[in-house]
Amino acid sequence: MADVLPLVEARLCTALGEPDARAAVTFLGADRVEVLRFREGDIVRYATLGMSAQPMSDPTAVLADPVKGPRAELLLSVRPGDADTDKVLRPLAVLAASPQVEGVVVAPGASLDVGGPLWPGAPFTSVLVAEPGGLVEDLELDEPLDPVRFLPLLPMTPNEAAWKRVHGAQALQERWLTNGTDLRDPSRGSVPLD
Repeated sequence: MADVLPLVEARLCTALGEPDARAAVTFLGADRVEVLRFREGDIVRYATLGMSAQPMSDPTAVLADPVKGPRAELLLSVRPGDADTDKVLRPLAVLAASPQVEGVVVAPGASLDVGGPLWPGAPFTSVLVAEPGGLVEDLELDEPLDPVRFLPLLPMTPNEAAWKRVHGAQALQERWLTNGTDLRDPSRGSVPLD
């Protein structure tokens, strides 16, 4: 069976251009994860490469299926400004390794917590996983492999994450939309939640 990562990288480059930087992180008991950086005007996009090498499996399954199961990579778009957003590389790699390390299935609507700021001084400690298909189209793979989905990550403040746990992902996204929240602003405050 063909290695999917070259196909994933080709899809990312087709959609976002050539990366201007890359970093790799290896965790004990997990495959290496790279994070690629793409610049487009005043937007910087970070994309993981490595999460889709293995399918995500149900943590309650007795045996992980080596072929079938959802595959994904993560995308984060920010407008860096004064924030040192390049320090997000390790937290992104940790999130991308979580299916292998913790046995979680990352899917739209999920909250992923990094246990600290996404980058130094960031008001965000977690992200909301958004629906795929907007920025980078799904990558279809030969049967019986599931397609690779490119999941956008939307940074959440601790208050937004707590509100989302009560009201749900859709309600939080609607609140962001209603308030015209710039989700790419690396220093934005929490959306009004009352």
